[in-house]
Amino acid sequence: MKKYIGICIVFCMVILASCKKDEYKNDGGLSKAYVDMTTYDYLKSNHQFDSLVKVIDKAGLKDVVNGEVTFFATTNYSIVEYIKAKKNEKAQQIGNENFNFGIKDIPAKELSDSMKTYLFAGKINREQITVSGKLYNSLLGVTPNIQYMIKMRRSFEYSTYLNYVDYVNYVKVIGTVDATELDPKKIPDDQIDRAVEVQTSGIITKTGIIHVLNGYHRLFFNAMPLD
Repeated sequence: MKKYIGICIVFCMVILASCKKDEYKNDGGLSKAYVDMTTYDYLKSNHQFDSLVKVIDKAGLKDVVNGEVTFFATTNYSIVEYIKAKKNEKAQQIGNENFNFGIKDIPAKELSDSMKTYLFAGKINREQITVSGKLYNSLLGVTPNIQYMIKMRRSFEYSTYLNYVDYVNYVKVIGTVDATELDPKKIPDDQIDRAVEVQTSGIITKTGIIHVLNGYHRLFFNAMPLD
C-alpha cells in the first residue's frame, strides 16, 4: 500500500511543479498510455503541440513523424522561445525590430534537418532505457562530433515513499560523453553535453512512441539572446 500511496503523491507533486511553464501533464515518467491515433494526429489533437505541428508541416515531416519512430516532442513554450530568439537575431542583422516573424520565415530545410534530431528509428520506450544510457544517431544521420544519448536520471528525492524515481533524459552529446572525462569541470563550454528531462514518457501511438520534453527546453537547444 505504501508504494501506491507514494506513486500518487509523486504524481501530484510533479504535476503541480509543471504548471509554471506548461499546462501539459507532467508525470516524471509514470505515463504509459496508449492512444488510438497516429503520432501526428495525436500531436494535432492536443493544443499544447500547436506550434510543433506547424513546424512539422513547414518542414514536410508528417510522414516521417508517422513512421515507426521515437519522437522527443516539444511543447508550444519551447518553440515560442526559439522564434523569439530567431527574430531577435534577424532584428540585429537588419537594425529593426518592428516586423512580423514566425515559423513561416524559417527555411523548411533548416527546420527539417533540426527537427530530425528529435526523431529516432524504432520504438524506444522506458523498458529499453537504462541509467547508464545508450548513444544513438538521430534520423538526421551520422553527424560529426554529435550523438544523442537516451538515458534515465535516477532520483532519490522521494525516498520517503519510493526507493527511487527514474526520469527519461534526452542528451545531445558533443564529442565524448561528459561523464567519461577525467575532469568534467575542464570541458569547454561549447563542448558540454546538453541534457533535457522528459516530462511525460511512454505515450504509445498507433505508429510510434512519444516522449514529451520539459517545457523549459528551447527548441534545438538554441541559446541565442531573446532581446
